[in-house]
Amino acid sequence: MSTILADFLVRTPEGYYCPYGDFYIDALQPVSQVVVSHAHGDHASPGHQQIFATAMTAAFMQHRYSSQPASSYQLKAFKEEFTLGGVAITFIPAGHILGSAQILMTYKGVKYLYTGDYKMQEDSTCEPLEIAQADVLITECTFADPSVEHPDPVAEIKKLQGRNSNIMLGTYALGKAQRLTALLNQHCPELRVLVHHGIMPFHKIYDSQLSEKMTYERYNRREMKQGEANKVYLVPPMTFNSYIRAKNVLRAFASGWKRLQSQNDISLYISDHVDWKDILQYIADVQPREIWTLHGDGRILQAYFENKLSVRDILEK
Repeated sequence: MSTILADFLVRTPEGYYCPYGDFYIDALQPVSQVVVSHAHGDHASPGHQQIFATAMTAAFMQHRYSSQPASSYQLKAFKEEFTLGGVAITFIPAGHILGSAQILMTYKGVKYLYTGDYKMQEDSTCEPLEIAQADVLITECTFADPSVEHPDPVAEIKKLQGRNSNIMLGTYALGKAQRLTALLNQHCPELRVLVHHGIMPFHKIYDSQLSEKMTYERYNRREMKQGEANKVYLVPPMTFNSYIRAKNVLRAFASGWKRLQSQNDISLYISDHVDWKDILQYIADVQPREIWTLHGDGRILQAYFENKLSVRDILEK
């Protein structure tokens, strides 16, 4: 059995670094070579010399970071193997947002799987999560806590029905907003979806890729004030927070975090991350020899697998 290298991927001030391939993953400071799991701002940033990403991740990044030279993007398809410094790399769908990828790295016979952010729940707006077995699972731990169980998203979105009031729905602009629009279209077709101007460009990029187009309208103040109270207005977090005293609307924010529900009129627990049960199921599917944790607190996971499986935080350089 090949030896796992404890320092194969380490945390540095720039980002997660692989010294054996001389590249970074999801670096947030400019580096020469970065492999990007997905286009959310806590994983994708500008200023790098070469960016290896899926086509959709690059499309979202090009919209957000227009000054980044187009020639710096090295587009790779899912399942297309490429090599950096002797490390073979493959993108595997992560099910988080459109274009999101797990990063499978193989070096000297050992497979290291960096999940990025991922989810197992069904989502018609992005590629579904796929399983890849690996020796080392490098997993996010956003909700790695037995007290967290994400409810059925269909049951959650149906909470918005029959409210006799327009709803202001806070959502992240990329990924979550498009998933919510699709859920509303599919399960609450009587509700009209109005979209904030900051979210519209991502809706348009999604629609260029989806086989079933979403139904939505650009926000119009007059529409919110007139006619039937059957509208859901999708707004990004900063706008949602600035409208804390908004009148004649019900407030909701789509998130897995309990702290983001307490001040709202409607709780809406819709998350794009794995919960405790899902992360345990995924570990069983991947069958790793070791687990390295990041993006959250891995101590509960470590305690759960004590004396059964090696679980530790990713090392710092």
